[in-house]
Order: sequence, then structure tokens, then C-alpha cells
Amino acid sequence: MTAYLNALGVICALGRGQADVSRSLFAGDCSGMRAESGWVPERVLPVAGVPGALATIPPELGQQSSRNNQLLLEAALQIDSEICQAIQRYGAARVGIVLGTSTSGIDEASRGIARYLSDHRFPDDYDYQQQELSAPANFLADWLQLSGPAYVISTACTSSARALMSARRLLELGLCDAVICGGVDSLCKLTLNGFTALEAVSSERCNPFSVNRNGINIGEAAVLFLMTREPAPIALLGSGASCDAHHISAPEPTGKGALLAMRKALASARLKPEQIGYLNLHGTATQHNDAMESLAVANLFPDGVACSSTKPMSGHTLGAAGALEAAFCWLSLAHGRLPPHVWDGQADPALPALQWARRGDTLKKRCLMSNSFAFGGNNVSLIIAEAP
Repeated sequence: MTAYLNALGVICALGRGQADVSRSLFAGDCSGMRAESGWVPERVLPVAGVPGALATIPPELGQQSSRNNQLLLEAALQIDSEICQAIQRYGAARVGIVLGTSTSGIDEASRGIARYLSDHRFPDDYDYQQQELSAPANFLADWLQLSGPAYVISTACTSSARALMSARRLLELGLCDAVICGGVDSLCKLTLNGFTALEAVSSERCNPFSVNRNGINIGEAAVLFLMTREPAPIALLGSGASCDAHHISAPEPTGKGALLAMRKALASARLKPEQIGYLNLHGTATQHNDAMESLAVANLFPDGVACSSTKPMSGHTLGAAGALEAAFCWLSLAHGRLPPHVWDGQADPALPALQWARRGDTLKKRCLMSNSFAFGGNNVSLIIAEAP
């Protein structure tokens, strides 16, 4: 069964909506990455946040107010008409929701706990449910008054890529006729301090696959697709997942788990490597990720494939990253252009050479792949393509 991606709502450091994000993406615009203090003690770090006010949570859903849900609402409002049409056509019980997240409302919850520790009472607006991983799906279901399946997947940085896979499965099984799927994660002190404790955060803009790479930048985003069986120009043509369970945080160094996910995605889509026109790399700019991903890509694509890491522009949006980079592939198909690889141009001689997409490059083949890798050796590869 082909799963069609009928609509896209997106908000991240590159902009709000398809037009803004596309303009910044294809220009290689990194201006959304801003150096800020206050996230990690005694450090100024580049973060890819969404500037300005966000959509207001409706008063009747005030208990579910969080920055995460505000970002999600922004993305949903962009495709509100398509969602409403799907609900009218299929009914509230036949429209599902599958999202990926890692932060949920933990930032609001942590502030509430800090207040409790200092004042021995929680703030009036504190609600434990804000921090539950199911919170984004619950909020969207309540806002849209849907009664179909609604749940969240949280597998760290593959969360929203797995959400797209899971949404497709709901359609295949006949449990839904349409699924609102994607991911959302917001900037918060917990994740920034956690990755800092792992010595994985760079004090400069991230520099993927460079000999000078020294860590990630964190970002935030919300992405929503409307997935149905109804034909549309762009589809989720294939997907593959693996879990090599090599280490709790470090990837398997030879890239065998990443390679297996990519091969499974190709098999799912019934494609050969040479049919892929572009690969959006996970490309976090950490030493270990870039090394193993280079090995996996060079193994699968011995003749090369145009590729780039978009994280210097968007930041690593954690649980939202898989859906965000699938959205970048969706936009590439819509515009026939490739996101450029932004780095210092100094290749790591220890890594296989890859074929970097440059500013102005056009898409030659209509099948694109996107990689997402996560803690615990969790690997996902998606193939976004022009519908057959």
C-alpha cells in the first residue's frame, strides 16, 4: 500500500510554513541558529529556536498549555483546512494521530518542580499531565475532537520518523482512513544540560562531517503531515528500521545498523540505491555519528549520492528531527531543489568521501532518502518520493 503525504505543516528555526522554510532551506540560511546564554550554566551556546510569539492554546484546553503544544498548534493551523476535510469525509473515529516527541511539556513541569522545591508549593498552573509523553497527541485529539487512535512514540531522535512508519501501518491495517503524523520538540534546559553532560554540544555552529566537527546544536520544531490512501503528488514510498543495541548512547562504529535500516527502506520501496536522488543525512556533527554514517553511506552508495546534513540550519530537533527532515525531502520534491551541505569544507581524511549537495543544485531523481539515528542503536530510514 502506498501512503500519500497530502499536506504539510512545519515550523522551525528556518521559518513558519512551507514558503518560509523552503526559502531558507535551499539558500543554506543558518541565521536561525543564534548564540544564547541561560540554557546551560556559564555557557553561551548556539540554539535553533523559533523566535516570536506562538499560537495561543484555547482557554478550554488551558491545562494542556506548553511550548511544545504551542509549536504543535502552529503546525496544525497551517493545514487546518485539509484536516477538517479529512474529518468531514472519514469521521472523527477514522482519523488517527501519531506523533514523536522527547521533551513533551518537561520544561513547564521542571519549572513547577523548581517552584515546589523553593516555596513548598506548586504553581497554580502546574499540571503533571503536561510532562507525560502522550501530552501532544492528547492535546491534538482534544483540540480536533477526534476519537481515533492517538498516541506518541518516544525513541529519542528517531521518534517522529517512527511515527510516520506507524501511521502508515494504521492505514495498512484499515484502522484509520487518515492519520495526522509527525513530531514536535521544544527547546528546554533538561535536554541542553543533558547533552552538555554527555560532552556532545558544540559552542559553535555545528560542522557535520568536517575534520573540525565537535558536537551538536539543539533546535526545536513541529511538523505535521496528513497521511492517507488518497493519491497525492508525494508519498512515503518505503521505510526501514533496525536496532543494533550497541551502546546506550554511542552508535555502532561500523554503521551496520544504519546500513540495515537503509537497505530495508530500499527493499520496502522496491528500489535500488542508484534510484535515490538525494540523501538527508542524520549528520549530527559528533565524532562517532558522522564516522559511522559515512561508512554506511559509502557502503550502500559506492557510486555516490547527493547528500547533506541540514542540522547547521535547523539544529538537531531531537524527537522532531525525523519528521522535519522528511519534510525537507517533501519540499525538495515540491521545488525540485536540494538542501545544501553547510560546513567549513575541510573533509575528515579518516572518513570516506561523500558527494555533497551544493547551493543551487537541482533534483535529478524523484526518490529521496532520510536517515534518523538514536540512542540505543535505534535506526530509521525513510524514502519520500514522487507518487507512482
